[in-house]
Amino acid sequence: MVTPYAILNRMRQGRTLTRDEVWSVVAGAADGSWTDVHLAAFLMAAAMRGLSGDETRELTLAMLESGDQWDLAKDFGAVVDKHSTGGVGDTVSLIALPLLASCGVPAAKLTGRSLGHSGGTADKLESIPGVRLELDRSKTIELLERFGMAIGISTAGIAPADRRLYGLRDRTSTVDSIPLVVGSILSKKLALGASGIVFDVKTGNGGFFPDPEDTRTLASSLASISAACGTPADCVLSDMSQPLGRWVGHAAEVGEALDFLGGDGDPRLFEVVAAICSRAARLVGREMRSRDLEAVIASGAARQKLIDWADAQGAEPGWTDALDLAPVEAVVTASESGYLAAVDCRRIGNAFADACRPDRDPTKIDHAVALRYDVRLGQQVERGQELARLYVRRDPETLRREVAAALVIGERIEPPPAVV
Repeated sequence: MVTPYAILNRMRQGRTLTRDEVWSVVAGAADGSWTDVHLAAFLMAAAMRGLSGDETRELTLAMLESGDQWDLAKDFGAVVDKHSTGGVGDTVSLIALPLLASCGVPAAKLTGRSLGHSGGTADKLESIPGVRLELDRSKTIELLERFGMAIGISTAGIAPADRRLYGLRDRTSTVDSIPLVVGSILSKKLALGASGIVFDVKTGNGGFFPDPEDTRTLASSLASISAACGTPADCVLSDMSQPLGRWVGHAAEVGEALDFLGGDGDPRLFEVVAAICSRAARLVGREMRSRDLEAVIASGAARQKLIDWADAQGAEPGWTDALDLAPVEAVVTASESGYLAAVDCRRIGNAFADACRPDRDPTKIDHAVALRYDVRLGQQVERGQELARLYVRRDPETLRREVAAALVIGERIEPPPAVV
């Protein structure tokens, strides 16, 4: 009989776990036969010694098999999925899915809420008045048939074992273990049953893995383990050493997505979106070029696609004009002349996470808190020039100080590319 003690002892000795042993851990997480103490010990051992490719694959498959699987491609046909490892001012999902759908590449995404300094796509979409994001399999297929796109929050039946392990990772300081990250992401992504998945893996200080080598390892692991589990995948490495778009904030980022799809898009953001769409299309045997995206943007089809999807999800009439910003404004200016030499993107993300939850209540979010980011790394600035503008409910000084400290004026630098 495989017991928690035997498995943990094997890991302590540095030995590789068998398939049955990995599946026993996951079964114990799902049915409660492994206590939190046992699971915490497993997570710590996995984080400290790592997991092999085979162990990571089996962990992924076991967590996948612990819950529902939708197999969308089996019944609907070719459909792509897109996942970001999280960033600041990252509106790519809100833009890429309507663009893919408008170009004839159906796309579906089960999304989540914010984690740490990173804004969640679900939180952003819930700034749309009236929108409902709960999805089940039949509703997802209905949305794909009507609009070619579906975004929402999955039912509780998907990867229940991962939910328990995920809840323990923060308490055990194992959030940044790459094998555990890969297993957690893929167990939920594969449950959707898409034809292929494209991953937007963020690098730079605003990503969850600031070290470029860790970023490459994560990207490689996501693609290889996904393929080993039977789903082709590709990765884009994108820069998160500064906010990706012009805005940070839930309602503001939805507004930016609408502006982008209406033809007013930031060039760096377009570069990332184009790379995501190109790789996603290729996974289902299609080619998509920048000019294809520009054409559907110019036609207005992609913007209308996002509006129609939101309307079908319960958005109130006229919601595009109801994405308000908080009423109190504050300006961050350059303290000296020079160049924007560095941005502490993670600091900005953490400051906004706090500002959006003024009562420290994770169930309440002020969607109207926002920042407009007016400069870019490497750009020359003059003393007193506006670098950013904040929109808050009340005293903005704490947030203003945090953002000012995160924007460093110094010597000229070569700005990093948007796609690494």
